[in-house]
Amino acid sequence: MAVSSVILDCLRMISLGLILAVGLVAPQAEAARAFFVFGDSLVDAGNNNYLATTARADSPPYGIDYPTHRPTGRFSNGLNIADLISQLIGSQPTLPYLSPELRGQKLLVGANFASAGVGILNDTGIQFVNIVRIYQQLANFQQYQQRVSALVGKDQAKKLVNQGLVLITLGGNDFVNNYYLIPFSARSLQFALPAYIPFLIAEYQKILQRLYDLGARRVLVTGTGPLGCVPAELGMRSRNGECATDLQRAAALFNPQLVQMVTNLNNKTGSHVFIAANAQEMHMDFIVNPRAYGFVSSKIACCGQGPYNGLGLCTLASNLCANREQYAFWDAFHPSEKANKIIAQQIMSGSNKYMHPMNLSTIMALDSMA
Repeated sequence: MAVSSVILDCLRMISLGLILAVGLVAPQAEAARAFFVFGDSLVDAGNNNYLATTARADSPPYGIDYPTHRPTGRFSNGLNIADLISQLIGSQPTLPYLSPELRGQKLLVGANFASAGVGILNDTGIQFVNIVRIYQQLANFQQYQQRVSALVGKDQAKKLVNQGLVLITLGGNDFVNNYYLIPFSARSLQFALPAYIPFLIAEYQKILQRLYDLGARRVLVTGTGPLGCVPAELGMRSRNGECATDLQRAAALFNPQLVQMVTNLNNKTGSHVFIAANAQEMHMDFIVNPRAYGFVSSKIACCGQGPYNGLGLCTLASNLCANREQYAFWDAFHPSEKANKIIAQQIMSGSNKYMHPMNLSTIMALDSMA
């Protein structure tokens, strides 16, 4: 049954306090909530390390601020959004599904299935060759459940998945690495932008429905960030630091339709299974007013070269900022760890401006009373 808006409003007022209390207990609990991650480079924890692909982040200076100070395959100077959400729910970090370390009791923590370069569409990211496209990620999730069933039994495996938390991050690459990758791309010739968006949304709905069919019952669905404001686009398209209008228009069209699709799916299931996270609004806060968040720049990447450090790859030969805390972007496309922390906190406790129909602390408060 859907929870009434009145109850949700009350829960939003008390949920942060409740979840702070839960957070004190969760790390000591025998079995914390399992966490499952799907999507692209924003949340990949290193699956692409095990693949012959150019979409990799397994060499310095990636990971310079990670606890080990070594690259892990995360497209970050440190922790990514998935890592930070793991911390917020009192869980251990999820291992990449392709990691040989993911076995035995570690399976019960959950798994990260994400792969840098993927999109909603199968033809997104073809230039990266070997990446784990989204339907293969879902097939891996099904295989994961079989492995857990062998470990703890089918009923316990089903319970683990049903009670788990899912994060899925898709969409950005369908624009940056597909529709707008080259002039007159195949998809841009097939669709005008206003028709491409509903096509993507319809395909995304199939993915989310498949997640539901596989047992997911709490799914955080992030929209795209401000695609035209990342250093890569500024470096290629901007003269005076202004965001690229075509990519900003794409994000502005995509995100509201994603929220509507999530609402429709929840109405279909009769429950708040899918939660939309407005990543565009979360990013724009510190892009428009970086100093309010302690950044000196929201345009220049910490690591890179060329205008805005937005061209090419982040390597040991790149320009590298001395203080990563001062930059909203780590490389040409990806937020810094500090920016990721701001985004994760909005997912946890943000208002309806950022989270629809409720934030993660409200979800956890609801589930703790179930």
